[in-house]
Amino acid sequence: MSVQAYDPLADQRTPEAPQFDVFLAGTVFLDIVFTGLPAMPAAGTEIWAEGMGSCPGGIANLAIATSRLGLRTSLAAAFGDDDYGDFCWRTLAEQEAVDLSRSRRFEQWHSPVTVSMAVDRDRSMVTHGHAAPMSASEMIGSPPRSRAVIVALSAEEPLGVPGASSWAELAHRDGALIFADVGWDPSGAWSPALLEQLSACHAFMPNAVEATAYTGTDNPRDALYAIADRVPLAVVTDGANGAMAIDSITGEEAYVPAPRVTALDPTGAGDVFGAGFVLGTLCRWPLADRLAFAGLCAALAVQQFGGSLAAPGWGDIADWWHEVRAEAGHGGAYADSVARRYAFLDRLVPTVPVGAVRRAAATIARHADLEMAPLVTGEASGDTTTHEPRAGSEAASEGAHAGPDEPEGPESPRVPAQKE
Repeated sequence: MSVQAYDPLADQRTPEAPQFDVFLAGTVFLDIVFTGLPAMPAAGTEIWAEGMGSCPGGIANLAIATSRLGLRTSLAAAFGDDDYGDFCWRTLAEQEAVDLSRSRRFEQWHSPVTVSMAVDRDRSMVTHGHAAPMSASEMIGSPPRSRAVIVALSAEEPLGVPGASSWAELAHRDGALIFADVGWDPSGAWSPALLEQLSACHAFMPNAVEATAYTGTDNPRDALYAIADRVPLAVVTDGANGAMAIDSITGEEAYVPAPRVTALDPTGAGDVFGAGFVLGTLCRWPLADRLAFAGLCAALAVQQFGGSLAAPGWGDIADWWHEVRAEAGHGGAYADSVARRYAFLDRLVPTVPVGAVRRAAATIARHADLEMAPLVTGEASGDTTTHEPRAGSEAASEGAHAGPDEPEGPESPRVPAQKE
């Protein structure tokens, strides 16, 4: 039985509509995640992890999150010609239904790799890689028509430069909304000049630390107002405290607290939030509903170890909402508050197919391989309900990297890498 997809934009599908809902570009890493560590290893020592998982990371976190929510997603990224590149390509294209027609394989360029170690609800990471042999704009050329693009502000390929057009600006000229994010600044400079690029954007979605640092403000609320002076749709996320936003187009301002959850691994939570918020915006939901939905998606993701493959699908969302409704009325004031806040899901969840996409199985071996029966997806710890698995989900399990004799997929064009 194949997994049924849920299309939240079905009523907007016309022959004239864009080919994709979301177009992305960036770096795909192979993420190797060790979990259940009692502590970080001291110098010269070795410790054993209770579990591990492998999955595509980096921009793949966002691509998988948008695809699982039913958005038709296309990704432009460089892939190596090694086994890691084969694994990431196959997982994205075959398992997660992400279009890779604008991506390229490069000979003798190895895939970037990140090792993540989860200890006490936090993580430490080690990464190795080299710059892609080709810039994103050079790789993409003319981007496909899409409803939205999600970009990270950077000095390498800036937006809004007179006489130059990045791939995102080309997409914008063809009708796409630009949703921008920003990464951590390891230099500590946090130059406010980076925010000048927002003149080309529809929305900006930093976290509280990034927002206050770049705007030079003292708190997330003041940072939100400073951002709202620069971009039509301003969003600031604040982890377990929730998120706030101002939509100057609709005249809405909203703050929504995050659902209470036991967070095991925050890897990719910001990307999952962004995916949910973009979906709500494309669906033209009220601002408070967009924030609530995005926060729910992030909350469901952080309850599992791993990055991209912890992103929820509509099956997970439907399961959660059924549990919330069942508890409302006799679970206390908090349970009633959550039921009221997410009441808008009542008009969505009844149309979600029973076999809708859920999180991939076998992300972390100790949860999926050792303790659960076959065909159990990677639900929150302790859930042993059997669901229809995502096609190909076993590719994320331990030892599932492509072997040297695995054939290449038909859509993996190889390009000679530039010399370092």
